[in-house]
Amino acid sequence: MQNTTLCYLEKDGKYLLLHRIYKKNDVNQGKWIGIGGHFEEGESPYDCAIREVFEETGLALAEARYRGVVTFVSDRYETEQMHLFTSSSFVGEQIACNEGEAAWIKKEDIPSLPLWVGDLIFLELLEQEIPFFSLKLCYTGDALTSAVLDGVPLSVEKYLK
Repeated sequence: MQNTTLCYLEKDGKYLLLHRIYKKNDVNQGKWIGIGGHFEEGESPYDCAIREVFEETGLALAEARYRGVVTFVSDRYETEQMHLFTSSSFVGEQIACNEGEAAWIKKEDIPSLPLWVGDLIFLELLEQEIPFFSLKLCYTGDALTSAVLDGVPLSVEKYLK
C-alpha cells in the first residue's frame, strides 16, 4: 500500500489546485487535485505534506491541519492511503510546478472541473468542518463504485454526473 498526502491551500474562498497535465503516465492525468505526493522514507504525514507543498508551489506551510485519511481501492492501481490536510497559513512566493498548472479556484467552481468523483465527497467533508474522518473510496476504472465514511456506507449517487 502506498502512502501519500494531499493539502488544500486556502485563501479568499479559493483552493490552490493543480491541473495535472505535464507528467506522462500520470494516474491523475487531466484531473484537478490538491497539492501533494508520495511519502519519502522516514517521513510522517506532516513531513510529507510540508515538503510536497514546498516542492510543488514554493510556499512554506506555517501551519497544516490534519483532516483525515482517505483510502483508495482500485481495480487498476495499488491501494493508497492519502493523508488529507488543509492550510490557510503559508508564506513565500508561488513558483511553477513541473507536474501541472496551478491555479486558485473558487470553491463553488470546483465541482465543474474534471476531477475524481470521490474528491467531491472529501471536499464536502472539509467544508462541513468534520474534525477528522476516515473515508474509503472504491473505484472500478475511473468510476466510483462505493464510499464508506467512518465505517458507514454512503450513497454515491448524488456525486455521479
